[in-house]
Amino acid sequence: MMRRDRLFLAATLTAIFSADLYFILLPKLWRMGQGTGHFCTCGDNNLTLPRQGGLATPQLSNWTFVPPLDGATSEPTDGGSKLGRLFAHPLYNIQTPALGPEEKLLQAEQLMEYYRKKVSRWERHMKYYSEAAAISNMSVTEHEMTFDPDASWLKFHLGISRYALYSRDDPAVPQLLKDMQSMTVVNADYTQDEKALKGACDCTQVVKPSGHHLKLALKMSNFAKAMFKPMRQQRDDETPVDFFYFVDFQRHNAEIAAFHLDRILDFRRVAPVAGRLVNVTGEVLQVTHNEDLRAVFFTSPANNTCFFAKCLYVCKTEYAVCGSPDLLEGSLSAYLPGLSIAPRISIPNPWIRSYTFTGREEWEVNPFYCDNIKQLYPYNSGNRLLNIIDMSIFDFLIGNMDRHHYEIFTKFGDEGFLLHLDNARGFGKHSQDEMSILAPLSQCCIIKHSTLLRLQLLARPQFRLSDLMRESLQGDPLRPILTEPHLLALDRRLLKVLRVVQRCIRRLGEDEVITKDFVKSTARPQTDTETEKVR
Repeated sequence: MMRRDRLFLAATLTAIFSADLYFILLPKLWRMGQGTGHFCTCGDNNLTLPRQGGLATPQLSNWTFVPPLDGATSEPTDGGSKLGRLFAHPLYNIQTPALGPEEKLLQAEQLMEYYRKKVSRWERHMKYYSEAAAISNMSVTEHEMTFDPDASWLKFHLGISRYALYSRDDPAVPQLLKDMQSMTVVNADYTQDEKALKGACDCTQVVKPSGHHLKLALKMSNFAKAMFKPMRQQRDDETPVDFFYFVDFQRHNAEIAAFHLDRILDFRRVAPVAGRLVNVTGEVLQVTHNEDLRAVFFTSPANNTCFFAKCLYVCKTEYAVCGSPDLLEGSLSAYLPGLSIAPRISIPNPWIRSYTFTGREEWEVNPFYCDNIKQLYPYNSGNRLLNIIDMSIFDFLIGNMDRHHYEIFTKFGDEGFLLHLDNARGFGKHSQDEMSILAPLSQCCIIKHSTLLRLQLLARPQFRLSDLMRESLQGDPLRPILTEPHLLALDRRLLKVLRVVQRCIRRLGEDEVITKDFVKSTARPQTDTETEKVR
Protein backbone atom coordinates (compact mmCIF):
# COMPACT_ATOMS: atom_id res chain seq x y z
CA MET A 1 0.00 0.00 0.00
CA MET A 2 2.84 2.36 0.92
CA ARG A 3 4.60 1.64 -2.37
CA ARG A 4 1.44 2.50 -4.31
CA ASP A 5 1.02 5.80 -2.37
CA ARG A 6 4.64 6.73 -3.02
CA LEU A 7 4.23 5.99 -6.71
CA PHE A 8 1.09 8.14 -6.86
CA LEU A 9 2.81 11.00 -4.98
CA ALA A 10 5.84 10.87 -7.30
CA ALA A 11 3.62 10.94 -10.38
CA THR A 12 1.64 13.90 -8.99
CA LEU A 13 4.78 15.93 -8.22
CA THR A 14 6.21 15.17 -11.65
CA ALA A 15 3.01 16.38 -13.33
CA ILE A 16 2.97 19.59 -11.25
CA PHE A 17 6.63 20.30 -12.01
CA SER A 18 6.15 19.67 -15.73
CA ALA A 19 3.13 22.00 -15.84
CA ASP A 20 5.05 24.69 -13.95
CA LEU A 21 8.02 24.36 -16.30
CA TYR A 22 5.92 24.43 -19.47
CA PHE A 23 3.40 27.16 -18.57
CA ILE A 24 5.44 29.45 -16.28
CA LEU A 25 9.21 29.06 -16.46
CA LEU A 26 9.63 28.56 -20.21
CA PRO A 27 7.44 31.57 -21.21
CA LYS A 28 9.44 33.74 -18.79
CA LEU A 29 12.74 32.58 -20.27
CA TRP A 30 11.39 33.17 -23.78
CA ARG A 31 10.33 36.73 -22.95
CA MET A 32 13.71 37.39 -21.35
CA GLY A 33 15.44 36.06 -24.44
CA GLN A 34 13.39 38.34 -26.69
CA GLY A 35 14.09 41.34 -24.51
CA THR A 36 17.89 40.93 -24.46
CA GLY A 37 18.20 39.89 -28.08
CA HIS A 38 20.35 36.83 -27.28
CA PHE A 39 17.92 34.20 -28.49
CA CYS A 40 17.41 33.49 -32.16
CA THR A 41 13.73 33.64 -33.09
CA CYS A 42 14.23 32.56 -36.63
CA GLY A 43 12.88 29.05 -36.40
CA ASP A 44 14.20 25.61 -37.21
CA ASN A 45 15.16 26.58 -40.73
CA ASN A 46 18.30 28.19 -39.31
CA LEU A 47 19.81 24.95 -38.06
CA THR A 48 21.59 24.34 -41.33
CA LEU A 49 22.74 26.53 -44.19
CA PRO A 50 19.96 27.33 -46.69
CA ARG A 51 20.01 25.49 -49.97
CA GLN A 52 22.49 27.17 -52.28
CA GLY A 53 20.80 26.54 -55.60
CA GLY A 54 23.17 23.75 -56.65
CA LEU A 55 26.15 25.17 -54.76
CA ALA A 56 28.11 22.64 -52.74
CA THR A 57 28.57 24.00 -49.22
CA PRO A 58 29.84 22.36 -46.01
CA GLN A 59 27.18 21.68 -43.40
CA LEU A 60 27.27 24.29 -40.65
CA SER A 61 25.74 24.12 -37.20
CA ASN A 62 23.23 26.54 -35.70
CA TRP A 63 24.22 30.15 -35.14
CA THR A 64 23.63 32.63 -32.38
CA PHE A 65 22.28 36.13 -32.60
CA VAL A 66 24.92 38.88 -32.63
CA PRO A 67 24.21 41.56 -30.01
CA PRO A 68 23.29 44.94 -31.49
CA LEU A 69 25.86 47.70 -31.87
CA ASP A 70 26.53 49.96 -28.92
CA GLY A 71 24.51 53.15 -28.88
CA ALA A 72 21.41 51.70 -30.57
CA THR A 73 18.54 54.11 -30.83
CA SER A 74 14.84 53.57 -31.18
CA GLU A 75 12.80 54.34 -34.27
CA PRO A 76 12.99 58.10 -34.95
CA THR A 77 9.68 59.88 -34.66
CA ASP A 78 10.65 63.31 -35.95
CA GLY A 79 9.84 62.45 -39.56
CA GLY A 80 13.29 63.56 -40.68
CA SER A 81 15.62 62.03 -43.25
CA LYS A 82 16.73 58.49 -42.51
CA LEU A 83 19.43 58.91 -45.11
CA GLY A 84 20.76 62.00 -43.34
CA ARG A 85 20.83 60.14 -40.02
CA LEU A 86 22.62 57.23 -41.64
CA PHE A 87 25.40 59.39 -43.06
CA ALA A 88 25.75 61.12 -39.67
CA HIS A 89 26.23 57.76 -37.93
CA PRO A 90 29.76 57.05 -36.61
CA LEU A 91 30.11 54.10 -38.99
CA TYR A 92 29.84 56.56 -41.88
CA ASN A 93 32.39 58.91 -40.33
CA ILE A 94 35.29 56.51 -40.07
CA GLN A 95 38.70 58.06 -40.28
CA THR A 96 40.58 57.34 -43.48
CA PRO A 97 44.33 57.50 -43.94
CA ALA A 98 45.93 60.76 -45.03
CA LEU A 99 45.88 61.00 -48.81
CA GLY A 100 49.37 61.62 -50.15
CA PRO A 101 50.19 61.89 -53.86
CA GLU A 102 50.49 58.12 -54.15
CA GLU A 103 47.04 57.60 -52.61
CA LYS A 104 45.34 59.76 -55.25
CA LEU A 105 44.69 58.43 -58.73
CA LEU A 106 45.46 61.70 -60.50
CA GLN A 107 47.14 65.03 -59.81
CA ALA A 108 45.43 68.24 -60.90
CA GLU A 109 48.22 69.44 -63.21
CA GLN A 110 48.48 66.02 -64.84
CA LEU A 111 44.73 65.83 -65.47
CA MET A 112 44.41 69.38 -66.82
CA GLU A 113 47.23 68.86 -69.29
CA TYR A 114 45.68 65.62 -70.47
CA TYR A 115 42.28 67.19 -71.12
CA ARG A 116 43.69 70.30 -72.78
CA LYS A 117 45.24 68.01 -75.37
CA LYS A 118 41.91 66.24 -75.80
CA VAL A 119 40.17 69.59 -76.29
CA SER A 120 42.69 70.54 -79.00
CA ARG A 121 42.13 67.21 -80.75
CA TRP A 122 38.37 67.66 -80.62
CA GLU A 123 38.58 71.14 -82.11
CA ARG A 124 40.74 69.86 -85.00
CA HIS A 125 38.35 66.97 -85.54
CA MET A 126 35.33 69.29 -85.69
CA LYS A 127 37.11 71.60 -88.12
CA TYR A 128 37.87 68.74 -90.54
CA TYR A 129 34.39 67.25 -90.10
CA SER A 130 32.70 70.59 -90.84
CA GLU A 131 34.80 71.06 -93.96
CA ALA A 132 33.97 67.56 -95.19
CA ALA A 133 30.28 68.08 -94.46
CA ALA A 134 30.27 71.35 -96.41
CA ILE A 135 31.82 69.64 -99.43
CA SER A 136 29.17 66.90 -99.23
CA ASN A 137 26.34 69.43 -98.71
CA MET A 138 25.55 67.89 -95.32
CA SER A 139 24.04 69.90 -92.49
CA VAL A 140 26.00 69.80 -89.24
CA THR A 141 24.55 70.68 -85.86
CA GLU A 142 27.19 72.70 -84.05
CA HIS A 143 27.22 73.32 -80.32
CA GLU A 144 29.44 75.63 -78.36
CA MET A 145 32.07 73.66 -76.42
CA THR A 146 33.58 75.00 -73.22
CA PHE A 147 36.30 73.38 -71.13
CA ASP A 148 35.68 74.28 -67.49
CA PRO A 149 38.50 73.33 -65.07
CA ASP A 150 35.94 73.53 -62.23
CA ALA A 151 33.43 71.17 -63.86
CA SER A 152 31.92 68.56 -61.55
CA TRP A 153 33.08 65.65 -63.71
CA LEU A 154 36.70 66.84 -63.48
CA LYS A 155 36.42 67.18 -59.70
CA PHE A 156 34.99 63.66 -59.58
CA HIS A 157 38.05 62.35 -61.44
CA LEU A 158 40.38 64.23 -59.10
CA GLY A 159 38.63 62.78 -56.05
CA ILE A 160 39.38 59.13 -56.90
CA SER A 161 41.74 57.62 -54.33
CA ARG A 162 43.17 54.26 -53.33
CA TYR A 163 40.12 53.65 -51.13
CA ALA A 164 37.09 54.65 -53.21
CA LEU A 165 35.86 56.49 -56.28
CA TYR A 166 34.80 59.43 -54.13
CA SER A 167 34.90 60.51 -50.51
CA ARG A 168 31.80 60.44 -48.33
CA ASP A 169 31.43 64.21 -48.26
CA ASP A 170 32.59 64.98 -51.81
CA PRO A 171 30.33 67.81 -53.09
CA ALA A 172 31.29 67.03 -56.69
CA VAL A 173 29.20 63.83 -56.74
CA PRO A 174 25.72 65.30 -56.06
CA GLN A 175 26.61 68.16 -58.40
CA LEU A 176 27.63 65.71 -61.13
CA LEU A 177 24.36 63.80 -60.72
CA LYS A 178 22.50 67.07 -61.18
CA ASP A 179 24.63 68.17 -64.13
CA MET A 180 24.19 64.89 -66.03
CA GLN A 181 20.45 65.47 -66.06
CA SER A 182 20.78 68.66 -68.10
CA MET A 183 24.19 68.73 -69.85
CA THR A 184 24.00 69.54 -73.56
CA VAL A 185 24.87 66.51 -75.72
CA VAL A 186 27.19 67.46 -78.60
CA ASN A 187 28.14 64.03 -79.91
CA ALA A 188 26.91 60.43 -79.73
CA ASP A 189 28.84 57.35 -80.73
CA TYR A 190 29.17 53.64 -80.14
CA THR A 191 31.19 52.56 -77.12
CA GLN A 192 34.71 51.23 -77.66
CA ASP A 193 33.75 47.59 -77.14
CA GLU A 194 31.03 47.88 -79.76
CA LYS A 195 33.42 49.52 -82.20
CA ALA A 196 35.83 46.63 -81.66
CA LEU A 197 33.23 44.23 -83.08
CA LYS A 198 33.25 46.15 -86.38
CA GLY A 199 29.64 45.25 -86.97
CA ALA A 200 30.23 41.51 -86.69
CA CYS A 201 27.38 39.44 -85.29
CA ASP A 202 28.09 35.75 -84.74
CA CYS A 203 24.76 34.15 -83.91
CA THR A 204 26.41 30.85 -83.02
CA GLN A 205 27.81 32.38 -79.85
CA VAL A 206 25.87 31.48 -76.73
CA VAL A 207 27.15 34.57 -74.94
CA LYS A 208 27.24 37.64 -77.14
CA PRO A 209 30.16 40.06 -76.69
CA SER A 210 29.42 43.19 -74.68
CA GLY A 211 29.41 45.31 -77.82
CA HIS A 212 26.10 43.76 -78.87
CA HIS A 213 24.27 45.47 -76.04
CA LEU A 214 22.48 48.69 -76.80
CA LYS A 215 24.49 51.50 -75.23
CA LEU A 216 26.01 54.74 -76.47
CA ALA A 217 28.81 57.08 -75.46
CA LEU A 218 27.57 60.68 -75.17
CA LYS A 219 29.91 63.66 -75.16
CA MET A 220 28.70 66.83 -73.42
CA SER A 221 29.34 70.49 -74.16
CA ASN A 222 31.79 70.76 -71.23
CA PHE A 223 33.74 67.71 -72.51
CA ALA A 224 32.22 65.33 -69.98
CA LYS A 225 31.37 61.82 -71.20
CA ALA A 226 28.62 59.48 -70.05
CA MET A 227 27.41 56.05 -71.09
CA PHE A 228 23.74 55.96 -72.07
CA LYS A 229 21.78 52.75 -71.56
CA PRO A 230 18.19 53.04 -72.81
CA MET A 231 15.13 51.56 -71.16
CA ARG A 232 14.59 47.97 -72.31
CA GLN A 233 12.13 46.69 -69.71
CA GLN A 234 9.23 48.11 -67.74
CA ARG A 235 9.68 48.54 -63.99
CA ASP A 236 7.14 45.82 -63.16
CA ASP A 237 8.63 43.22 -65.51
CA GLU A 238 10.72 40.41 -64.08
CA THR A 239 13.36 38.46 -65.96
CA PRO A 240 11.57 35.60 -67.76
CA VAL A 241 12.05 32.32 -65.90
CA ASP A 242 13.52 30.61 -68.97
CA PHE A 243 16.27 33.23 -69.43
CA PHE A 244 19.84 32.35 -68.55
CA TYR A 245 21.72 35.05 -66.65
CA PHE A 246 23.99 35.67 -69.64
CA VAL A 247 21.13 36.56 -72.01
CA ASP A 248 19.16 38.68 -69.55
CA PHE A 249 18.17 42.23 -70.45
CA GLN A 250 20.32 45.15 -69.41
CA ARG A 251 18.14 47.48 -67.34
CA HIS A 252 18.80 51.21 -67.08
CA ASN A 253 17.04 51.46 -63.73
CA ALA A 254 19.33 48.73 -62.35
CA GLU A 255 22.35 50.91 -63.13
CA ILE A 256 20.75 53.85 -61.30
CA ALA A 257 19.68 51.80 -58.27
CA ALA A 258 23.08 50.06 -58.05
CA PHE A 259 24.86 53.39 -57.65
CA HIS A 260 22.56 54.43 -54.81
CA LEU A 261 22.90 51.05 -53.06
CA ASP A 262 26.68 51.12 -53.38
CA ARG A 263 26.71 54.56 -51.75
CA ILE A 264 24.42 53.45 -48.90
CA LEU A 265 26.66 50.43 -48.26
CA ASP A 266 29.58 52.89 -48.15
CA PHE A 267 31.55 50.96 -50.77
CA ARG A 268 31.67 53.91 -53.18
CA ARG A 269 32.92 51.72 -56.02
CA VAL A 270 30.20 52.53 -58.59
CA ALA A 271 30.62 55.66 -60.71
CA PRO A 272 27.78 58.22 -60.40
CA VAL A 273 24.67 57.30 -62.41
CA ALA A 274 21.63 59.49 -63.11
CA GLY A 275 18.43 58.92 -65.02
CA ARG A 276 17.52 61.16 -67.93
CA LEU A 277 15.02 61.55 -70.73
CA VAL A 278 17.07 61.72 -73.94
CA ASN A 279 15.78 63.06 -77.23
CA VAL A 280 17.06 60.34 -79.54
CA THR A 281 16.56 62.54 -82.59
CA GLY A 282 18.11 65.79 -81.37
CA GLU A 283 20.65 64.34 -78.93
CA VAL A 284 21.76 61.22 -80.80
CA LEU A 285 20.81 61.07 -84.49
CA GLN A 286 21.45 64.74 -85.32
CA VAL A 287 24.74 65.03 -83.43
CA THR A 288 26.48 61.74 -84.23
CA HIS A 289 29.38 61.73 -86.67
CA ASN A 290 29.21 57.94 -87.03
CA GLU A 291 27.46 56.88 -90.22
CA ASP A 292 27.00 53.34 -88.90
CA LEU A 293 25.01 54.72 -86.00
CA ARG A 294 22.91 56.90 -88.30
CA ALA A 295 22.12 53.84 -90.39
CA VAL A 296 20.33 51.97 -87.57
CA PHE A 297 17.72 54.70 -86.98
CA PHE A 298 14.24 54.39 -88.42
CA THR A 299 10.70 55.64 -87.84
CA SER A 300 8.23 53.08 -86.55
CA PRO A 301 4.65 52.66 -87.82
CA ALA A 302 3.57 54.62 -84.74
CA ASN A 303 5.80 57.49 -85.92
CA ASN A 304 8.30 56.99 -83.09
CA THR A 305 12.04 57.34 -83.62
CA CYS A 306 13.78 54.01 -83.02
CA PHE A 307 17.26 52.55 -83.32
CA PHE A 308 18.97 49.15 -83.09
CA ALA A 309 22.19 47.73 -81.80
CA LYS A 310 24.66 46.90 -84.55
CA CYS A 311 23.33 43.37 -84.97
CA LEU A 312 20.02 44.63 -86.35
CA TYR A 313 17.60 41.73 -86.77
CA VAL A 314 20.25 39.09 -87.52
CA CYS A 315 20.53 37.44 -84.09
CA LYS A 316 16.91 38.03 -83.10
CA THR A 317 17.99 38.90 -79.57
CA GLU A 318 18.76 42.59 -80.03
CA TYR A 319 15.60 44.56 -80.61
CA ALA A 320 15.09 48.22 -81.30
CA VAL A 321 14.26 50.79 -78.66
CA CYS A 322 11.93 53.64 -79.50
CA GLY A 323 11.27 57.11 -78.22
CA SER A 324 7.83 58.52 -77.56
CA PRO A 325 7.98 59.89 -80.18
CA ASP A 326 11.57 61.10 -79.63
CA LEU A 327 12.03 61.02 -75.84
CA LEU A 328 13.55 57.86 -74.40
CA GLU A 329 14.46 57.34 -70.77
CA GLY A 330 17.77 55.79 -69.83
CA SER A 331 20.70 55.86 -67.45
CA LEU A 332 23.75 58.09 -67.78
CA SER A 333 26.87 56.67 -66.11
CA ALA A 334 29.79 59.03 -65.63
CA TYR A 335 32.91 57.91 -67.45
CA LEU A 336 36.05 57.17 -65.47
CA PRO A 337 39.34 58.84 -66.51
CA GLY A 338 40.70 57.56 -69.81
CA LEU A 339 42.86 54.44 -69.86
CA SER A 340 45.83 56.37 -71.20
CA ILE A 341 45.99 58.50 -68.05
CA ALA A 342 44.49 56.07 -65.50
CA PRO A 343 45.12 52.51 -66.72
CA ARG A 344 42.83 49.73 -65.48
CA ILE A 345 43.07 45.99 -65.84
CA SER A 346 40.24 43.50 -66.09
CA ILE A 347 40.67 40.32 -64.04
CA PRO A 348 38.50 37.18 -64.20
CA ASN A 349 36.37 36.68 -61.12
CA PRO A 350 37.54 33.51 -59.26
CA TRP A 351 33.83 32.68 -58.87
CA ILE A 352 33.09 33.15 -62.56
CA ARG A 353 30.16 31.15 -63.94
CA SER A 354 30.39 28.69 -66.82
CA TYR A 355 28.44 30.78 -69.38
CA THR A 356 27.23 27.61 -71.06
CA PHE A 357 23.89 25.85 -70.98
CA THR A 358 25.13 22.80 -69.07
CA GLY A 359 28.65 23.44 -67.72
CA ARG A 360 29.57 24.00 -64.06
CA GLU A 361 32.64 25.64 -62.59
CA GLU A 362 34.78 24.11 -59.84
CA TRP A 363 33.39 26.39 -57.12
CA GLU A 364 29.90 25.03 -57.85
CA VAL A 365 30.91 21.44 -57.01
CA ASN A 366 33.80 21.83 -54.55
CA PRO A 367 32.73 23.14 -51.13
CA PHE A 368 36.37 23.78 -50.21
CA TYR A 369 37.16 25.77 -53.36
CA CYS A 370 38.08 28.85 -51.33
CA ASP A 371 40.92 26.96 -49.63
CA ASN A 372 42.58 26.72 -53.04
CA ILE A 373 41.92 30.37 -53.86
CA LYS A 374 43.53 31.47 -50.58
CA GLN A 375 46.79 29.89 -51.74
CA LEU A 376 46.88 31.85 -54.99
CA TYR A 377 48.25 35.31 -55.69
CA PRO A 378 46.82 37.93 -55.17
CA TYR A 379 44.21 36.36 -52.87
CA ASN A 380 46.75 34.96 -50.40
CA SER A 381 47.40 38.34 -48.77
CA GLY A 382 46.03 41.86 -48.52
CA ASN A 383 42.46 42.96 -49.16
CA ARG A 384 41.74 41.40 -52.56
CA LEU A 385 39.74 38.43 -51.31
CA LEU A 386 37.87 40.60 -48.80
CA ASN A 387 36.98 42.99 -51.61
CA ILE A 388 35.72 40.05 -53.69
CA ILE A 389 33.44 39.14 -50.78
CA ASP A 390 32.21 42.75 -50.54
CA MET A 391 31.41 42.56 -54.25
CA SER A 392 29.53 39.28 -53.85
CA ILE A 393 27.38 40.78 -51.09
CA PHE A 394 26.62 43.76 -53.31
CA ASP A 395 25.76 41.48 -56.24
CA PHE A 396 23.55 39.28 -54.06
CA LEU A 397 21.55 42.27 -52.89
CA ILE A 398 20.90 43.43 -56.45
CA GLY A 399 20.54 39.88 -57.85
CA ASN A 400 23.40 40.20 -60.35
CA MET A 401 24.74 36.81 -61.54
CA ASP A 402 26.83 38.30 -64.35
CA ARG A 403 30.03 39.36 -62.53
CA HIS A 404 32.49 37.50 -64.74
CA HIS A 405 35.33 40.05 -64.38
CA TYR A 406 36.30 42.91 -62.13
CA GLU A 407 38.56 45.89 -62.76
CA ILE A 408 41.17 47.69 -60.69
CA PHE A 409 43.32 50.78 -61.25
CA THR A 410 46.86 49.59 -61.91
CA LYS A 411 48.36 52.50 -59.97
CA PHE A 412 47.07 51.13 -56.66
CA GLY A 413 48.22 47.56 -57.27
CA ASP A 414 46.98 44.71 -55.12
CA GLU A 415 45.71 46.94 -52.32
CA GLY A 416 43.39 48.98 -54.54
CA PHE A 417 39.61 48.63 -54.43
CA LEU A 418 37.54 46.76 -57.01
CA LEU A 419 35.38 48.71 -59.43
CA HIS A 420 31.74 47.59 -59.44
CA LEU A 421 31.11 48.29 -63.13
CA ASP A 422 28.21 47.25 -65.33
CA ASN A 423 25.33 46.47 -62.98
CA ALA A 424 22.54 46.54 -65.57
CA ARG A 425 21.65 42.88 -65.07
CA GLY A 426 20.71 43.45 -61.48
CA PHE A 427 17.18 43.86 -60.10
CA GLY A 428 15.74 41.36 -62.57
CA LYS A 429 13.90 39.11 -60.10
CA HIS A 430 12.49 40.39 -56.84
CA SER A 431 10.80 37.07 -56.10
CA GLN A 432 13.96 34.96 -56.16
CA ASP A 433 17.17 35.16 -54.09
CA GLU A 434 20.06 33.47 -55.86
CA MET A 435 22.13 32.16 -52.95
CA SER A 436 24.98 30.98 -55.18
CA ILE A 437 26.00 34.62 -55.67
CA LEU A 438 27.13 34.54 -52.03
CA ALA A 439 29.52 31.64 -52.66
CA PRO A 440 32.67 33.71 -51.88
CA LEU A 441 31.21 34.59 -48.47
CA SER A 442 29.75 31.20 -47.60
CA GLN A 443 32.82 29.25 -48.74
CA CYS A 444 35.58 31.56 -47.45
CA CYS A 445 33.76 32.59 -44.26
CA ILE A 446 35.57 35.93 -43.88
CA ILE A 447 34.20 39.47 -43.96
CA LYS A 448 35.46 42.96 -43.16
CA HIS A 449 34.48 44.24 -39.74
CA SER A 450 33.27 47.55 -41.20
CA THR A 451 31.15 45.76 -43.82
CA LEU A 452 29.50 43.56 -41.20
CA LEU A 453 28.76 46.48 -38.87
CA ARG A 454 27.10 48.44 -41.66
CA LEU A 455 25.03 45.45 -42.74
CA GLN A 456 23.85 45.00 -39.16
CA LEU A 457 23.01 48.71 -38.98
CA LEU A 458 21.00 48.56 -42.21
CA ALA A 459 18.97 45.64 -40.83
CA ARG A 460 17.56 47.81 -38.03
CA PRO A 461 14.13 49.43 -38.33
CA GLN A 462 15.49 52.96 -37.86
CA PHE A 463 17.95 52.41 -40.75
CA ARG A 464 16.02 49.89 -42.80
CA LEU A 465 17.72 49.38 -46.16
CA SER A 466 14.53 49.54 -48.21
CA ASP A 467 13.57 52.86 -46.60
CA LEU A 468 17.01 54.34 -47.28
CA MET A 469 16.92 53.22 -50.90
CA ARG A 470 13.40 54.55 -51.37
CA GLU A 471 14.48 57.94 -50.03
CA SER A 472 17.73 58.05 -51.99
CA LEU A 473 16.08 57.11 -55.29
CA GLN A 474 13.48 59.85 -54.85
CA GLY A 475 16.14 62.31 -55.95
CA ASP A 476 16.37 60.83 -59.45
CA PRO A 477 14.22 62.46 -62.16
CA LEU A 478 13.03 59.07 -63.46
CA ARG A 479 11.53 58.07 -60.11
CA PRO A 480 10.23 55.61 -59.16
CA ILE A 481 13.38 53.69 -60.06
CA LEU A 482 12.48 50.43 -58.29
CA THR A 483 9.10 48.90 -57.59
CA GLU A 484 8.11 48.15 -54.02
CA PRO A 485 8.76 44.37 -54.33
CA HIS A 486 12.36 45.08 -55.36
CA LEU A 487 12.84 47.40 -52.38
CA LEU A 488 11.44 44.85 -49.94
CA ALA A 489 13.63 42.14 -51.50
CA LEU A 490 16.67 44.14 -50.33
CA ASP A 491 15.60 43.74 -46.69
CA ARG A 492 15.02 40.02 -47.13
CA ARG A 493 18.37 39.45 -48.83
CA LEU A 494 20.22 41.50 -46.23
CA LEU A 495 18.98 39.19 -43.49
CA LYS A 496 20.14 36.18 -45.48
CA VAL A 497 23.63 37.66 -45.76
CA LEU A 498 23.75 38.12 -42.00
CA ARG A 499 22.58 34.54 -41.45
CA VAL A 500 25.43 33.21 -43.58
CA VAL A 501 27.91 35.29 -41.57
CA GLN A 502 26.50 34.05 -38.29
CA ARG A 503 26.78 30.44 -39.35
CA CYS A 504 30.41 31.04 -40.22
CA ILE A 505 30.99 32.58 -36.78
CA ARG A 506 29.28 29.64 -35.11
CA ARG A 507 31.53 27.22 -36.94
CA LEU A 508 34.86 29.05 -36.89
CA GLY A 509 34.61 31.79 -34.27
CA GLU A 510 34.63 35.57 -34.62
CA ASP A 511 38.43 35.86 -34.74
CA GLU A 512 38.60 33.70 -37.86
CA VAL A 513 35.61 35.24 -39.64
CA ILE A 514 35.69 38.97 -38.89
CA THR A 515 38.68 40.91 -40.22
CA LYS A 516 39.24 44.31 -38.65
CA ASP A 517 39.90 47.21 -40.97
CA PHE A 518 39.04 50.87 -40.29
CA VAL A 519 37.59 50.73 -36.80
CA LYS A 520 38.11 54.22 -35.32
CA SER A 521 35.29 56.73 -35.82
CA THR A 522 35.37 60.50 -35.68
CA ALA A 523 32.78 63.23 -35.29
CA ARG A 524 33.96 64.86 -38.50
CA PRO A 525 34.12 62.94 -41.80
CA GLN A 526 37.39 62.62 -43.70
CA THR A 527 39.77 63.66 -40.93
CA ASP A 528 43.33 62.70 -41.82
CA THR A 529 44.70 60.16 -39.39
CA GLU A 530 46.66 57.00 -39.19
CA THR A 531 44.53 53.87 -39.26
CA GLU A 532 45.01 50.49 -37.69
CA LYS A 533 44.55 47.46 -39.82
CA VAL A 534 44.68 44.20 -37.95
CA ARG A 535 43.66 40.66 -38.73
